Amino acid sequence: MRKSVNLSTNLIEDNVKTKTMVTLGVLASGSGSNLEAIAVAITNGDLLAQIAVVIYNEPNAFVRQRAEKFGIPAILINHRDYKSRQDLDRKIIEVLQQYQVELVIMAGWMRIVTQVLIDAFPDRILNIHPSLLPSFKGNHAIEQAYNYGVKITGCTVHLLSVEVDSGKILKQAAVPVLDSDRLEDLQTRIQVQEHIIYPQAIAEYMRTISK
Repeated sequence: MRKSVNLSTNLIEDNVKTKTMVTLGVLASGSGSNLEAIAVAITNGDLLAQIAVVIYNEPNAFVRQRAEKFGIPAILINHRDYKSRQDLDRKIIEVLQQYQVELVIMAGWMRIVTQVLIDAFPDRILNIHPSLLPSFKGNHAIEQAYNYGVKITGCTVHLLSVEVDSGKILKQAAVPVLDSDRLEDLQTRIQVQEHIIYPQAIAEYMRTISK
């Protein structure tokens, strides 16, 4: 309960300082739990933003249902339909610009992004990764940390860069690895922290770009 109160207070303070509604576009490939966390923060008045569109690349991704629940347009851009990553990114840009997106939020987008997309939204693409970067970059980060035997891992919100999971770090949360943990237990606790820090990081970053 304490964490929820602090989250709300911090986000409200950031939004008062920002005084600007920012239009978000979300890219997701899977269940979309981070999308829901951000949408809930907006619905509760904790985050002064609007999600204009969700783009997903897997036809059966549950993120579509989550978007529909909040009345957010969800558009399938199947990466298999494009000959190159650059062509895929150009289509993504087209849709984001159509919805006048100002800040792009990666919420489990499982595709490598090219310079084409980064150049279209310079310093305006945020990503969340389930480790304390720069440790355990790339896929299966939680499993990597678990198998390596670390005692503390966590999650990181960072600016997107061409080099995978290497952009400027904006916010992190540490999660202890307990002796009794199964991999699934650790994944669940990291996800809880993702849902807390991602709306926070968006609010804080909105404040910096509004100056």
